[in-house]
Amino acid sequence: MRDSLIKVSGLNKIYRTDDLELKVLSDINLHIDAGEFVAIMGPSGSGKSTLMHILGVLDLPTSGTYYLDGQNVGSLSDDELADIRNKKIGFVFQAYNLLPRTSAVENVMLPMDYAGIPDTDQLILAKRVLAMMGLSDRLDHPPNKLSGGQQQRVAIARALVMQPAIILADEPTGNIASVQAEEIMAIFQKLNADGHTIIMITHELNIAEHAKRIIHLFDGRVIEDGNGHQQRRISKKL
Repeated sequence: MRDSLIKVSGLNKIYRTDDLELKVLSDINLHIDAGEFVAIMGPSGSGKSTLMHILGVLDLPTSGTYYLDGQNVGSLSDDELADIRNKKIGFVFQAYNLLPRTSAVENVMLPMDYAGIPDTDQLILAKRVLAMMGLSDRLDHPPNKLSGGQQQRVAIARALVMQPAIILADEPTGNIASVQAEEIMAIFQKLNADGHTIIMITHELNIAEHAKRIIHLFDGRVIEDGNGHQQRRISKKL
């Protein structure tokens, strides 16, 4: 039996100030295999964004372990964590996070530039993934000349271009109309069918139901984990 791509055990996240301790995640145990399409749901304050930041190696847990593709994330240096973010994880954000006054193709080339890929190869690869997103006629358009849905497709192309092990999407349909949201989810489903592992944060059930597995968080704990409506409810201590 193969190891999971993501293995999280006994994970806790606590934020501390001088006179306050806030426990955001409590005893999270989670395995995600390569090729899964997982949605993580929960109300505001449930800890889903904090969990995504940890899975995306943007933050570290207070305690517990996180193995990504066989590596113990907690044992890695800052440079090694940065390398993982560049090469193993593709990020798609609600606000797109595209560089203004920069063309679509240049936005997609950015992670390759950080990785030291030659400029000619960058251009070829960026054009290829933008064509996959149906944006061959928008290569030279900056974000302010693109619709919300088109901007998100550029962001997905940027996330894909390094062929990461995981695509992490944080509320990827939050800023676009419902018709465009369905187009974006169709892209994610196609990418997953092609073998990409996708983890998506959302508060919208109709968006989460495009995934094959839905994990529900409440008060920093996993309370449900399963496939569609056939979900396993987990006892929670509140």
